[in-house]
Amino acid sequence: MSYAPPVELTERRQGHYAGAVSRLVAFAADIGALWGLYTLGLAGLSFAVELVTGHALKFQGHQFVTLAVLVVWSFVYFAYQWSLSGRTIGMAVLGIKVVAADGTPVTTRESVIRTVALPFSFVLFGIGFLGILIGRERRAWHDHLAGTAVVYSWDARAARLRWLAKQDPGVPRRRSGRPATTATPE
Repeated sequence: MSYAPPVELTERRQGHYAGAVSRLVAFAADIGALWGLYTLGLAGLSFAVELVTGHALKFQGHQFVTLAVLVVWSFVYFAYQWSLSGRTIGMAVLGIKVVAADGTPVTTRESVIRTVALPFSFVLFGIGFLGILIGRERRAWHDHLAGTAVVYSWDARAARLRWLAKQDPGVPRRRSGRPATTATPE
């Protein structure tokens, strides 16, 4: 099965398979967000325990427990966001999203399989990511196992923040987003 973007999307990047750089930068942003939220969670827990009991919570002697919590948190971070909207925080910033291989929205089952299979793409020095570089559909091992693909979800060439600009619905617009001039030069 392969995903073919609708005809009206072929002139823009929307609906095209996301490239390696976009996916890598989104993943790096997700690792930063995941780690930051994990650290804030542990700090909040430590603060709450100290507030209630008066004793500081120490994590130094409990590396296995903190590692297990990190693994569970990582699973929840990716699987929940992918099943909810098809994108994580980093993917939303980069304008990419996970869809089923046929282009339909990703299901919870596909999100869970993709999350569980993601570490296997790192096995053997990241060989599971080779499909992103050389495959026509740019799918990694975890994408193949889950039956998913990553596509651009916004017009990458027109990456302007159009939604911030106040627009008058009565003024015709050019493709650039600026008002069309109707006056003739004198």
